[in-house]
Amino acid sequence: MVINRIGDVGLALAMFVCFDTFKSLDFSVMFAMVPYVVDNEFFMLGYSFNSLTFISILLFVGAVGKSAQLGLHG
Repeated sequence: MVINRIGDVGLALAMFVCFDTFKSLDFSVMFAMVPYVVDNEFFMLGYSFNSLTFISILLFVGAVGKSAQLGLHG
């Protein structure tokens, strides 16, 4: 369904940005490194985004898409 695909894309992109930012997908490593990457920028399609904000938004999109909330339910 389209609903789950939106969640899949959001989650996959969040994982790619997490790995690019932290070089790991382990939560304990990521949480320990947060103070060091607060000002880290992520560049995508010619735009610059704060990495932590971008990861948070993508994880939110993934959660909303996978749980079929906020107008994404059929």
